[in-house]
Amino acid sequence: MTIHEYQAKELLRTYGVATPRGLPCASADEAAEAATRLGGRAWVVKAQTHVRGRGKAGGVKQAWSVADVRRHAEGLLGSALRTRQTGPEGRVVKRLLVEEGVEIEKKLYLGMAVDRESRCVALMASAQPGIELREKPAPPQKVHKLLIDPATGLKPAEADALARGIGLAGKSVAEANVLMRKLYQAFDASDASLLEIDPLVLTRDGRLIALDASFDFDSNALFRQPDIAAMRDCDEEDPTGFEASSGSVGCLVNGPGSSMATMDMLRFYGGAPAGFHDVGSAATDEKLSEAFRLMSGNPKVQAILVSIFGGVTSCDAMAHGVIAAIRRAEPAVPLVVHMRGTDERLGRAILADSGLAIMNANGMAEAAELAVTAARRKT
Repeated sequence: MTIHEYQAKELLRTYGVATPRGLPCASADEAAEAATRLGGRAWVVKAQTHVRGRGKAGGVKQAWSVADVRRHAEGLLGSALRTRQTGPEGRVVKRLLVEEGVEIEKKLYLGMAVDRESRCVALMASAQPGIELREKPAPPQKVHKLLIDPATGLKPAEADALARGIGLAGKSVAEANVLMRKLYQAFDASDASLLEIDPLVLTRDGRLIALDASFDFDSNALFRQPDIAAMRDCDEEDPTGFEASSGSVGCLVNGPGSSMATMDMLRFYGGAPAGFHDVGSAATDEKLSEAFRLMSGNPKVQAILVSIFGGVTSCDAMAHGVIAAIRRAEPAVPLVVHMRGTDERLGRAILADSGLAIMNANGMAEAAELAVTAARRKT
């Protein structure tokens, strides 16, 4: 899941990362008012869309008066921003960010991404902005990279070396050290998969500021990030990509394979998921309860399908967790549970003896058909 720049900066500020002062806007009047509230002699009007290269596409405008801010806002709102990501049809601009102007001495790049091979977070920095990790790998000679051991976090000596590697010196090295550790804290705590500060700027008065910011998050972890999940802007998502979460069956699964198989089976029976909550192979009662709570709060969810494959955690343990979660969350929609794997008979017996209104399916096909039928009856 991706969020807007203004949302990314709001999140970063909670971890003490410096950003320009700015206000999100949805009209030219709001943009002019924002400039007045911010004060100063210069502002930047920025289109808020989930695409890269907004500046090159004309989505970032300099303004030297409140009248300029209003004029740029009128021109951007409702226009189609065209980049390599959007194709010729473009992306309609519905929101803006008005920020104070910043006097820039130097532009840099800083990014973090999950490195699947090493199971670490890769921290990358460059004296050259505009790396665009999403588009293509950066030339090795232009990027300094280190792998952050999750057991130790980012070490001060590593951060200092990286800062010097991109040309910082003096007190800027110490400031960059603190900034990098705050960024890693934000990345780790929010279950991010990608964070880019492009550009990170050194101002003329010696401050390091995140002039732009973009976040991608692990969608499988959103069940434990309700504040971030609430930032989702469905208007910005590819309709074909969002289709999987626009149905009426809430799905609780434990693994990506289970997610894909459940989606295929729901489609086969004419249904569609209203979102997945992957609680992992070692699901705790807290994870299960939070997943049920989130699904119960989604008005699109008309039935809940729990599809569990017992492995690391056996089916009987999962059954006890599901029962405890249901009793806590008290979902007001039909519940279907399908279990396969270690101690599945015991798990199903525990569910049957719980006294709860649970439809205990014999297989995934039956579970999907029951969930789709129940959701249609509720609609």
